Amino acid sequence: MSGADATAAMLDDVADAITPTPSTVAAMEDAVDELTDAVAAAATDCGVDVEVIRVGSTARGTWLADARDIDLFIAFDPAVPRAELASVGQQIGLAVLPDGETEHAEHPYVHGTHAGFEVDLVPCYGVDDATALQSAVDRTPFHTAYLTERLTDADRRAVRLTKQFMRAVGVYGSDLRTQGFSGFLVELLVLHYGGFLPLIEAVTAWRPPVRLDPESHGRARFDDPLVVIDPTDPERNVAAVVSDAAIARLQHHARGFQADPTPAAFEPPTPQVPPQAELTAALEQRQTAIAAVCFPRPDVVDDILYPQLRKAADGITAALADAGFAPVRTTHAVTDEVVLIIECAHAAIPAIERHLGPPVAVAEHAASFLERYAADPAVTGPFIEGDRYVVERPRAHTELGAFLRAPAMAERSLGRHIERVIADREVLIGAAVPAAERLAAPLATHLDPPV
Repeated sequence: MSGADATAAMLDDVADAITPTPSTVAAMEDAVDELTDAVAAAATDCGVDVEVIRVGSTARGTWLADARDIDLFIAFDPAVPRAELASVGQQIGLAVLPDGETEHAEHPYVHGTHAGFEVDLVPCYGVDDATALQSAVDRTPFHTAYLTERLTDADRRAVRLTKQFMRAVGVYGSDLRTQGFSGFLVELLVLHYGGFLPLIEAVTAWRPPVRLDPESHGRARFDDPLVVIDPTDPERNVAAVVSDAAIARLQHHARGFQADPTPAAFEPPTPQVPPQAELTAALEQRQTAIAAVCFPRPDVVDDILYPQLRKAADGITAALADAGFAPVRTTHAVTDEVVLIIECAHAAIPAIERHLGPPVAVAEHAASFLERYAADPAVTGPFIEGDRYVVERPRAHTELGAFLRAPAMAERSLGRHIERVIADREVLIGAAVPAAERLAAPLATHLDPPV
């Protein structure tokens, strides 16, 4: 068997494993029918006329075998006021899913379970054109209609393979934690490139910024690293959330797959957590300073938490750099608490720091610098090096732990939800970090970060 034939056979095996069985598809169709009838009855009870539209991967036949999600949109007349759409839509959703929970996006929707499937019941406006949106979710039915007309069975197979590959890589999902590729984006990419292997080949050659325009709208301009113009809404980039890191990670693994196309490429890695002794030995070998900052998880959804967590990590890293601790890298993890693993070049730094002042020739700034430092007995200088004033001044903190515990750390701009909880932080330094059993997993990830 040739290499190409072996790869094709392997892909067939993977595709078979990730495709829902006929019995599962039948169960899903029954569940959709039951939910649709229940929504219609609840809408009648509420005195409103609505249309139930199935959207998402189950509507397009591109869902993975272990992804049991049903998305039903409840389309209201565009003349219905927004407040009524939100309240009546929620009322209908809870009538259909009495044990469901109200979630919030642009307006409330109801999430629950039915017949073993995860269900979202989302109110929207039944607008005639995607350019006439009244809420952000109104465009989703147009996405489903666009793709349903174009996807073949071969395309659906390729979409599943691509989704599973991206899932294994860690870049599948448009949530703000992942900052990766949505299902809709995957489907557009498969259509554009003509299959899984052609897409993999194209990705290996991407040189961001990459721009694709399926319907040749040619109008909007975006600064994102990947631009895929929404075929139903020319003012929107479907790939706006995709980060530079997600693109780079996908490219790295696509090249690896080209070099060695194996089923393992479709299997998400299982994190390995070494015993404490190994973690301690690895840290000792690095000869750096390790710290962990732990604080309660804010009561916000992931799409709010993770951007603020990145901002907090960047802010703390910048503060450490300014203070002289020479940060190496920061890793964050979230469970029932937030953990920042912080690695620096120094656990302790000298009591003084060198501070470069203005050129002597710049009279106004020079005078201000002299006035500020000349009378301070704790400062060495000002003195002149070359054409500039220099002082050597005391540091506020010389120990990494003291710096991270200082009240001023909680007063930095770290994101408002993080700022509310970081005052209650616990700071662990050095050997206390690998000794804490709950920190083993994030520390292992920090020491061996995924590619």
